[in-house]
Amino acid sequence: MGIAWVFPGQGSQKLGMAAGVLELPGGRDRFAAASDLLGRDLLAICAGEADGELSDLNDTRNTQPALFVIESLLVDGLKAQGRSADRVAGHSLGELVALYAAGVFDVNTGLQLMKTRSELMAAAGGGAMTAVMGFDRAELDQLVAATEGVVIANDNSSAQVVLSGSPEAVAAVSGQLKCKRAIPLAVSGAFHSPFMQSAADAFAAALEAVPFADAVIPVLSNTDPTPETNGAALKQRLRTQMTTGVRWRETMEAFSTSGIDTAVEIGPGNVLSGLIKRGCEGITTAQISGAADLGL
Repeated sequence: MGIAWVFPGQGSQKLGMAAGVLELPGGRDRFAAASDLLGRDLLAICAGEADGELSDLNDTRNTQPALFVIESLLVDGLKAQGRSADRVAGHSLGELVALYAAGVFDVNTGLQLMKTRSELMAAAGGGAMTAVMGFDRAELDQLVAATEGVVIANDNSSAQVVLSGSPEAVAAVSGQLKCKRAIPLAVSGAFHSPFMQSAADAFAAALEAVPFADAVIPVLSNTDPTPETNGAALKQRLRTQMTTGVRWRETMEAFSTSGIDTAVEIGPGNVLSGLIKRGCEGITTAQISGAADLGL
């Protein structure tokens, strides 16, 4: 028997999602600290009550810090109840929460890293992303290999991936691929692709000065979904995360082969739970999105 904690990324956010964590110990203080760091009221943004240029929750510069605050508070709530996990993994920005949950850095470091990451990614625009579902993997791989300027950014499952790259290349592959659905995503850039190289280089430079402790829980990273606890190795994996794909399908396979029988999605929504239900026979899922789910 084993438990995995999984942390969702961008796309799981929704207005009102902060309400369920405000009564957790330190909840309002953490939102206040994040707001001071960002220079805007993150709690008002989560509630849809903010005004001004940077008031949209779906702006990457707001989405990423907001999800980190909420998910980190839920981690603290679980730990306060004496709960732990045998593996942790996060989808895209969720990997930073997984590292926090594993004790690799403290919450203030996590907030600063998330601020830097979100600003760099928001500035690296000019690309496109499209989710495709229900396809033949061999045909997809062949089209991607034959088309310059497009990669598989999120390998979510055998039946769902996200393409990333130049708008023309992404449209060419999704248009030629025989699939059930192809949905263009409302994003500011081609995340998890070579288009993020300048942002990845700047983030890697920022990581240099940040100490990473060894993890107390093995972490499965997006770039390498094998269990790792060494802090230096985890930092190296994070350095290249922006330009490489999220290998979530392999992460789920690793859960199955390592004896995980329960996956707890920590944060808003149930996207990762749905992927695990469809892709991992024998793994039970649960969701923790607020104080009520912790019995508080």
